[in-house]
Amino acid sequence: MSAVRSVVEVLARALTDTPDQVQVVESQHRDTTLVELYVAPGEMGRVIGKQGRTAAALRTLAASAGEKEGKTVTLEIRDGRP
Repeated sequence: MSAVRSVVEVLARALTDTPDQVQVVESQHRDTTLVELYVAPGEMGRVIGKQGRTAAALRTLAASAGEKEGKTVTLEIRDGRP
């Protein structure tokens, strides 16, 4: 498990009421690592936050963790299952 994936997973589990439904899928697309965060449909608001501030912070932390590994990271937040 990469550092990016573990950072996103730990933070998302801490933010939601149903941490067992949090899933993180990491895939490589050309030069970019795509990290998809799946949460329960009712939990989207908690992960996105007011005016998207929490989502922006998650994206910043994911990008910083990826930078340490020499990766360019994009974080997508989705509801439901992969």
